[in-house]
Amino acid sequence: MLKFLIILFHLFAWAGQSQPVQLNWMVLQRVPTRPVSLEGVDGVLPLPVFPTEVKKFHNKQVEIDGYVIPLDKSGKTIVLSAYAMAECFFCGKASPASVMTIQLKTPSKKYKTDQMATFRGRLKLNDSDPKELFYVLEEGIEIYN
Repeated sequence: MLKFLIILFHLFAWAGQSQPVQLNWMVLQRVPTRPVSLEGVDGVLPLPVFPTEVKKFHNKQVEIDGYVIPLDKSGKTIVLSAYAMAECFFCGKASPASVMTIQLKTPSKKYKTDQMATFRGRLKLNDSDPKELFYVLEEGIEIYN
């Protein structure tokens, strides 16, 4: 009987775990911005005004795929882009909502520019710091399909 109760407990615990939400870059890019001035910076910088359809992902476990842009030599932080480097926000004409900071839980390998990858982690929405990207994936891990 005890064995049955333990198995039943594990089944309920497993069923209660939510699956990560699969994010769609098209949804993430439909974010209007507002201009803000920053002391010491000429001109204005965009800050996002997240619509409800994006706000629902804040602090949620999510998965997203895209093109890797290595950011630091330690391998702890990378940028993930909806587009390859030649078309991305930094080099092309894409929106700042088309890139995401990935803070890796454990740096495990060196990524190459434009390498396709899928990551899972907790999404944070940034609507207050114009020095950071709009989206930050915390405790990111690569998912191998």
